[in-house]
Amino acid sequence: MSRRSNGLVGVWAEAQRQQQRQREAQARYQRDQERQQRAYQRELARSHREQKAAYREQREAEARRRTEELDARVESLQGLLAAGCRAPAFRAEALTRAERVEPFAPGQLGHPVRMPDPNQYQPQSGWTASRRAQAQEEARSRFERDLRAAQAAEAQRQHQLAAYRSQYQQWADNQLGEVRRHNAGIAEMTAGLRNADPEAAVEYFSAALYASTGWPDDLPRQVSAAYDSGARQLVLNWELPRYDVVPEAKSVRYMVNADQEKESPRPVAQRRSLYRDVLAQCLLLVLRDLFAADEFGALESVALNGFVDDHDPTTGRRAPMVLGTVMASRSTFAALHLEQVNAVNCLVDGLRGQLSSRPDQYAAVRPGRVPESVGNGVVTHGGDEEPDLYEMDPIAFEALVAELFRAMGMQAVTTQRSNDGGVDVDALDPAPIRGGKIVVQVKRYRNTVPPTAVRDLYGTVQDAGANKGVLVTTSGFGPGSHTFANGKPLELVAGSELVDLLHRHGLRGRLGSGERPVPAQRTAPESGTGADDHNVLGMYWSGGVALDVCALVCHGNQVLDDDHFVFYNNPRTPDGTVRALIPVAPDKAAIQVSFDALPARADRLVVIAAVDPVANPSADLSEFSDAGIRLLDSERTPLGRLDVSDGRSGETALVLGSFRRRANGDWEFVTGGRGYRGGLEELVREYGIEVD
Repeated sequence: MSRRSNGLVGVWAEAQRQQQRQREAQARYQRDQERQQRAYQRELARSHREQKAAYREQREAEARRRTEELDARVESLQGLLAAGCRAPAFRAEALTRAERVEPFAPGQLGHPVRMPDPNQYQPQSGWTASRRAQAQEEARSRFERDLRAAQAAEAQRQHQLAAYRSQYQQWADNQLGEVRRHNAGIAEMTAGLRNADPEAAVEYFSAALYASTGWPDDLPRQVSAAYDSGARQLVLNWELPRYDVVPEAKSVRYMVNADQEKESPRPVAQRRSLYRDVLAQCLLLVLRDLFAADEFGALESVALNGFVDDHDPTTGRRAPMVLGTVMASRSTFAALHLEQVNAVNCLVDGLRGQLSSRPDQYAAVRPGRVPESVGNGVVTHGGDEEPDLYEMDPIAFEALVAELFRAMGMQAVTTQRSNDGGVDVDALDPAPIRGGKIVVQVKRYRNTVPPTAVRDLYGTVQDAGANKGVLVTTSGFGPGSHTFANGKPLELVAGSELVDLLHRHGLRGRLGSGERPVPAQRTAPESGTGADDHNVLGMYWSGGVALDVCALVCHGNQVLDDDHFVFYNNPRTPDGTVRALIPVAPDKAAIQVSFDALPARADRLVVIAAVDPVANPSADLSEFSDAGIRLLDSERTPLGRLDVSDGRSGETALVLGSFRRRANGDWEFVTGGRGYRGGLEELVREYGIEVD
């Protein structure tokens, strides 16, 4: 007889089967994980190989690019003369200016005010005759009131338009006058050339060399010249490129194992030969530019000395060393086909010139005729007793500035004449904490140094990792320069300060006159003529609000008198040093200022803006934003931008900023920002203007 199961064995067997299934699933999962891991490792290895190959290709491409750059540089040096001969010849007409000015553009003032249409003032109907009569009277009153307002606005527009037209005409006459005076000077120079005038010849042919489009921009341009009118010969010294103009490396290749680029040096003999050829090409190119520019027959011959400015290997001191000299007549030079010649053979054999046999070692040759031997029309280096900084040779001027820094207890040397990154003197202040590396730029200017030069110096300071930048000039700096330099590691040294420093440290220098210079006396221009040396302040802003931009000539916070408040009813000061101008896009308002000619008692020029109550009677300055002042020179070339504050709701007048005279005579800009709810009247009262 069989015995019936109680079910425990079946439960146990099912549990065993479930455990078996779990183990199999776990094994399958483990195998899948291992397969995925092996696939990932294969993909990672493939990606690594691809990345490594891409990296290698990148480094090899960079090495090829650098090699191509070296080859292109050598090719350009070898073809220097041929390329220069294809450049157009310099002509005197390139110095003349076109007699044209910006056309009169009154903007919104050119559009008449729209008069009200009586048809738009129909009376509203009424239930009774008396109500209809009253409605007709009210409509007529509204029309007459709006008509009077429109007529007043039109009269104001015509008044402003006439004033702006008069200002434009004065400005246009001044612009044309400046152009005609410049062109008259060019005509006088060309007449002097025909008459073999030494000063005209030196000026013209120096301009021809500096303006030459055939002379590469990365090569130095420095000339000292004189003209012998009897022999009709130009005698000049011209700076040549240094030995490092020829690349030291010949090629670059990527070393895979070392993961670095390796430069293959250019053979010494090849580099020396190419440098000698470059010097010969430079001398021939200078001769070509001079003879090609001689459209007046002023040159019978040219005596040319080419020098490099570097450390003399025999003394270790920096000095100009003549590496080539040649004297060529017009007839001999005209017979040459320069694009086909071997430069060295042409210079030495064809023109009987001299060229250093070892220019790489700066083995100098004896110069031929030098400018100083002419004694007439020489570019002077200043007197022996007190050198005139204006007339000093630029190389000597840089050396003098370096000597000044050494006299002040610093280490200082002048830099190379090319590839110097915009640095003329490298100085090191050994003083702890405040000392460090100083980069110095020198500007032998007569006119105000533009703010662009200060911005360039700041970029040089950052690129060189210097502690400070110093800009030294024989002239001065405008408000844009001081505004930009404020708060930055920059120092601006004007001409009067430079002379004072020189004398204080036992060195010599003067600015023009034989006496120790003082800040120039500022004189006003003749009435109605305007000043030749002036700036234009162009105001711009966003928003549709119409503004009147005005200027106040002040001593402190008080205007000199009512006539020195320049606005739409008084467009100029009595002496003409400040005047309103017709704006030229993108400006919406413009003011001309002759800073150096402002009255001696004036130490501040305040620029203000106010809502035009006629054009925008209910507006405020909330829409006045993104505003600024463009500082322009007399040719309307931008020199810099000055930021001003935005307007605020409820205010209708604003002080944009003030130009303030410094102790040394320069001007700096101080941003304003104070607003007034009472409009122009409230603002000008604070500056002493009585408003009826």
